[in-house]
Amino acid sequence: MAAAIGSSISFTSPLNTNQGVSKISNMNSVSLSINVKAFRSLSLRSTSHRFHVSCAQAKPETVDKVCKIVRKQLALSDDTSVTGESKFVALGADSLDTVEVVMGIEEEFGISVEEESAQTIVSVQDAADLVEKLLSKDSSPSA
Repeated sequence: MAAAIGSSISFTSPLNTNQGVSKISNMNSVSLSINVKAFRSLSLRSTSHRFHVSCAQAKPETVDKVCKIVRKQLALSDDTSVTGESKFVALGADSLDTVEVVMGIEEEFGISVEEESAQTIVSVQDAADLVEKLLSKDSSPSA
């Protein structure tokens, strides 16, 4: 099984008798080869004939904080389940609600989310991953 990450992802499965290649656009990163047994932190999920590659996810405590922010900003009841997999739309959020969630995240974590990055956030996990990315960028030494 091999995947190349750059401006797009190509996925070839040795289990597929067609040896077909699917492409997923709008990804940024580096090229890599995936051996499922060697990289258990990487996962490929099939959703509507599309593959999602998930790498280096946010710490559980970051996801928990984002869940609390989402719950507060969307005024969700205590019995509403909010997890990393929760999509804002499924929780009843519209675009304005999502902006308010991002503003709450910026305030809580002391970060600034650029509009382009904010538009890519559709789930709690997306938000938590972005927080981790921005926090690590802020803490990395400047050149």
